[in-house]
Amino acid sequence: MDSDSKPGFIERLTSLLLREPEDREQLLEILHSAYERNLMDADALTIIEGALAASDTRVTDVMIPRAQMDVVDIDDPLDEILPFVIDAAHSRFPVVNGDRDNVLGILLAKDLLRIHTEKDFSLRDWLRPAVFIPESKRLNVLLREFRVSRNHMAIVVNEYGGVAGLVTIEDVLEQIVGDIEDEYDFDEAHDNIRLDSAGRYRVKARTEIEDFNAAFSTDFSDEEFDTVGGLVLRHLGRVPKRNESLDIDGMRFQVLRADSRRLYTLLVDPPKPQIDAENPLP
Repeated sequence: MDSDSKPGFIERLTSLLLREPEDREQLLEILHSAYERNLMDADALTIIEGALAASDTRVTDVMIPRAQMDVVDIDDPLDEILPFVIDAAHSRFPVVNGDRDNVLGILLAKDLLRIHTEKDFSLRDWLRPAVFIPESKRLNVLLREFRVSRNHMAIVVNEYGGVAGLVTIEDVLEQIVGDIEDEYDFDEAHDNIRLDSAGRYRVKARTEIEDFNAAFSTDFSDEEFDTVGGLVLRHLGRVPKRNESLDIDGMRFQVLRADSRRLYTLLVDPPKPQIDAENPLP
């Protein structure tokens, strides 16, 4: 390299790291200093911070809770499984026998494309082995296991052996690099409000307050913020974590998708209509 040329990114970053940080806090200070000096961009800093945080984050902090798992029962007929899989739009589904503590295996949605007739269909023949992990497992360890085993989903069990939820490789990566979108994500769809199979509404955080009020017959003010996401952030005073819930004027909002920087999607339970005891509805 020409002695007159400017040092490259690696050389400049190495010169900062030669300060030999003694703990993680000092390392983060050096990385933030590198960002402030334009040695790395904001995305690179976020990814490094996420990778460092993964070793302190447990599976239970990012998993899909048991109650929100989309599962297929082993006795379900094909004509019920197909519309359910299409509506849920996942690539993998736990298959249970009766209740969610009895997971028999994993069904890959793509395998359904290879089924020719309902007469030949036996769900047991299409099951992949399920991987079970404890709630206490750290994300960095799980990510390494996912890479080695090439599994993309694991069933999370509690100390009593019951199913606590599930976690996918996407859930782990999102904690490191931020929210990951694909062509099937609701966040990519054109509609901002959609009723799901459980009877709750998926609402994009960017939905305007005016549109939300029109859809749910509410009367939230849009003077301080324009979107539903702004409404939630205003009441919490911070970016909420995934699965966190709060009530605002009788409406239950649950965070479905969020990362450390942004709120993406909410689950909304509209208030139940009040029945007049003296004049009940027929």
